[in-house]
Formats: sequence, C-alpha cells, structure tokens
Amino acid sequence: MSDNSSQRMSYKAGEAKDQTQGKASSMMDKAANAAQSAKESMQETGQQMMNKAQGAKEAVKDATGMNK
Repeated sequence: MSDNSSQRMSYKAGEAKDQTQGKASSMMDKAANAAQSAKESMQETGQQMMNKAQGAKEAVKDATGMNK
C-alpha cells in the first residue's frame, strides 16, 4: 500500500467519523427538543387540569352555598 493510498484511506475514515458525529449530534438535539416539547405539553396539560379542578371546586361551593 502506498503512502498516498494510506493517507487517502485515513482521510476518508476521518470524514466518515465526522459525518457520524454530526449525525449523532443532530439526533441528540432532536431528542432534546422532543423531550422539552413533551415537558412543556405536560406542564400545560397539568395547568389546564388544575384550572378545571379549581372551577369544579368553585361550582361545588356555589351549589352548596359555601361561597358566600
């Protein structure tokens, strides 16, 4: 194997490694974004549930006369 051929193979291996690292980084970013989105969605859902529970509590108080 000539020195030139060896250098070319080494260069190609380095390129492949860089591409793989870039793809892995991109996938990690996408996973982090999906996790953040899920977290925000769950927080919003939780807030909506709390608001509905508060509304139900007030309705019961109104119905039973405890809200006066």
